Amino acid sequence: MDLATLWFVILGVLLAGYAILDGFDLGVGILYPLVRGETERRLALNSIGPLWDGNEVWLVTFGGALFAAFPEAYATALSALYFPVIVLLFSLIGRAISIEFRSKRPSKAWRAYWDASFALSSATIVLIFGVAAGNMMRGIPLDAAHEHQGTLLGLFDGYSLAVGVFALSVCAMHGSIFLYLKTEGALQAKVHGWMWRTFFVFLAMYALVTALTLAYVPHATANFARWPAAWIVVVLEVLAIANIPRAIHHGRPGYAFVSSSCTIAALVFLFGMALFPSLVVSSSEHPSLTIENAASSEATLGLMAIIAAIGIPFVATYTAIVYWVFRGKVKLGKFSY
Repeated sequence: MDLATLWFVILGVLLAGYAILDGFDLGVGILYPLVRGETERRLALNSIGPLWDGNEVWLVTFGGALFAAFPEAYATALSALYFPVIVLLFSLIGRAISIEFRSKRPSKAWRAYWDASFALSSATIVLIFGVAAGNMMRGIPLDAAHEHQGTLLGLFDGYSLAVGVFALSVCAMHGSIFLYLKTEGALQAKVHGWMWRTFFVFLAMYALVTALTLAYVPHATANFARWPAAWIVVVLEVLAIANIPRAIHHGRPGYAFVSSSCTIAALVFLFGMALFPSLVVSSSEHPSLTIENAASSEATLGLMAIIAAIGIPFVATYTAIVYWVFRGKVKLGKFSY
């Protein structure tokens, strides 16, 4: 494996880590409008309150790694998606301050505003990531200098919007399972029904997006001919999806959460398989940006690999410690949100 391919794989690992970890707290935000009553809303916020900022470390690391390893792909992707990225950044900020500011005043209007901000920001973040993934899959028009030649509205075609809605369904399902694990009593009973409903919405969107991908993104399965062993991941993904309702039915939400996490990891893997060796697929006659023509120098990639070998275990260890410290059911206390 050469260094450019290695960094493509590392980016996939970072993206999967972010999607799994921040996916459930974004899912809690998507489901937040369904939560009723001050106590239950505080419980929902406190289920993710100690975790969400640590989860975003994976996104920051992914962005930094993409910038350093494949700077031209980073520049092209962010310039093509400039307005959505600005909205994404404001939404990430909006979600953070909503969590932190909501309980600073007892006013009902104050808390209602931040509740709405939290839910809207969470949904917007997921939708934009999904739309971006859809555009990367189907390709965007590039010129000879690898600059985006399309329009803003062109980014929101039917396929990309479908992938965006699919992303919302994935996070909602993932978030409902996590919220069930962290709560008890009346709120947990409500969330039990949400798990079933979000799973069936996810299943419908999974079938729809799979069909659309096979129909409109013909290159998506090309790499399976080169590496037939990758079909094992498809089989494992189907088994993970099938185990989610089974685990819910048997009252094993922990297994359902593991299966949901494995499903997300498999989706990221399939996304990478559909792209490789491209980073930004061109829908025009000009060539795509690949790991070969968009990579930094060998020396840069080699130095980054050494730094990653040291740094990623620290990130993983920090994440594990935080989750261990804040394990168990959510309890409201003096320092709760």
